[in-house]
Amino acid sequence: MTKLSVNINKIATLRNSRGGNMPNVVQAAIDIQEFGAEGITVHPRPDERHIRYQDVYDLKPIVTTEFNIEGNPIKKFMDLVLDVKPTQVTLVPDAEDAITSNAGWDTKKHIDFLVDVIVEFKRNNIRTSIFMDPVLPLIEVAAKTGTDRIELYTEEYATQYALGNKKAIEPYINSAKLAGELGLGVNAGHDLSLDNIEYFANNIPNLLEVSIGHALISESLYLGLQNVVNMYLHKLK
Repeated sequence: MTKLSVNINKIATLRNSRGGNMPNVVQAAIDIQEFGAEGITVHPRPDERHIRYQDVYDLKPIVTTEFNIEGNPIKKFMDLVLDVKPTQVTLVPDAEDAITSNAGWDTKKHIDFLVDVIVEFKRNNIRTSIFMDPVLPLIEVAAKTGTDRIELYTEEYATQYALGNKKAIEPYINSAKLAGELGLGVNAGHDLSLDNIEYFANNIPNLLEVSIGHALISESLYLGLQNVVNMYLHKLK
């Protein structure tokens, strides 16, 4: 079954917009797990405009499911991950000023860098995943880095699905099949929502985990957080 990991960055964004500690990021993570989610995801950025580095330390002792930390493996990020030792680290090549992640790794160009980073994380028993576009030659190279998984960047699928183009899922199906043949686990995330998650999960082979934040938190404003978490779990199962 596909696990649901909830990205709580947007909860931190709301907190930071006002100051103080409302909504409480740690309590939100506790509640989300009690509602049935199988993981908590955070993506701290260098400017700490949503999740702060201290949040990651505060979350570590209360995440009883899987803890996934996403980010660009600059030194500050690597030091944080090696200190916290989450279940999984997802490597994302986002620029420091990016509003959100907008591309996967060019594994051919960055293979030496990725190998060095992944060796260090795996030496510390941290599962690694590489954020990837559904491009078969790049996935072939990803398998040579030593990573455990890839995370398929699903923005294009979500955009095309909303336009009625269900064939847009085909590159993702082919990518997941290739990843499986190469011994890589498959995660997915970005712009997945209640509207498009069921079709995606039903068609992607061996989909281990989806990480969903922006849509899930936005939908929760209308439908309630507990209800929305369980709606996703129902669609995934």
